Amino acid sequence: MDLTLHNVTRPADAGQAFDIGIHGGKIVTMTDAGGLEPGERALHLDGRLVLPGFVETHIHLDKSCILERCSMKGGLTEAIAEVAGLKAAFTEDDVAERAARTLRKCVLNGTTRMRTHVEVDPVIGLRGLNGVKRAIAEFAWAIDVEICVFPQEGLLNNPGTDELMVAALQDGATVVGAAPYTDSDPHGQIDRVFELAREYNVDIDMHLDFGSDASVLDVDHVCRRADEHGWGGRVAVGHVTKFAQMTATRLREVARRLADAGVAATVLPSTDLFLMHRDHDSSLSVPRGVTPLHMMAAEGVNCSLSTNNVLNPFTPFGDCSMIRMANLYANIAQVGQREEMAGCLDMVTARSARLMNLKDYGVEVGAPADVVVIDATDPTMAVAELAQPMYGFKRGRPVFSHALPELHFP
Repeated sequence: MDLTLHNVTRPADAGQAFDIGIHGGKIVTMTDAGGLEPGERALHLDGRLVLPGFVETHIHLDKSCILERCSMKGGLTEAIAEVAGLKAAFTEDDVAERAARTLRKCVLNGTTRMRTHVEVDPVIGLRGLNGVKRAIAEFAWAIDVEICVFPQEGLLNNPGTDELMVAALQDGATVVGAAPYTDSDPHGQIDRVFELAREYNVDIDMHLDFGSDASVLDVDHVCRRADEHGWGGRVAVGHVTKFAQMTATRLREVARRLADAGVAATVLPSTDLFLMHRDHDSSLSVPRGVTPLHMMAAEGVNCSLSTNNVLNPFTPFGDCSMIRMANLYANIAQVGQREEMAGCLDMVTARSARLMNLKDYGVEVGAPADVVVIDATDPTMAVAELAQPMYGFKRGRPVFSHALPELHFP
């Protein structure tokens, strides 16, 4: 056996401990704890949680790590405008270097799967896509990354963008995205994205209903199109900050509609909290602007939490820790019950993998040996205490290790 992990637990197994044997890049055996002979490398882990890695469903590698270039003047509209002004000077080398810097942090924090959203338009052309592809290739030994191409600054109102979307789908992008709120015809953009998805047989992942006025929603149109095109289970919508302004009754109605249509939802806690409600008239009672995703999950919606932006005008923060994002969401949404807090861990692991339709994700015999050990024995406490990733393996090969801190008693 190349590698054996002794006395580990999985989040869903209620404390049942296992030994795991890994050989040839796959999990080849799982026995009750104590039932496996040590392999060539053996780790004895005292009941700690083993995961198939964190899954980042929504991150922007192409415009990460530009904080030092920014003035940080305002909210969403200002952030879009500032990046639009900066990206004209982005080179393929620049994008590749910054994307690699961000991927490194993701890998060190235990992320093994990712969907990155990459924008195209006549200003950036395909330089962002090509730079991100180079960074992905550099880190392919440690993380699997798929590209979602989308029009950040409009599609129908931005001549030349449609052709670039098509070119990207023919050259590496495997998901198609949208940002209807920046288009002169939001529903027209949604319709065109569904056409592209059908033509290239790819999943859809949209930035949607990003704002504070819940009286006007695009999600109804998305659900209709998902039904009409038979794309249920292949559509995700991200941000949906407008949902945070609904009554609980209305939110449940919308959630049931998404669940029926097979449309998943992603919330980006750090970005949504930072950008929303900057025009609120009282600095003492600003709404949080983060949709209570756990309430939607209770109605049958597949839900994920993700990072979105790292060190740029949309989010001037970010260490790429998914466990931190789960903890941040739990704080914002006032999640305190054990089961719901453990559910936040699911939203950065198993649920996220389902959103991306990953077929080979899991800690089970026959699965790829993509495993991350975290310093917790209980999924609730993993979120509550921001459990540190200790070891990571990709296809059975070591990726990272973090030594635990030690107290030096007198």
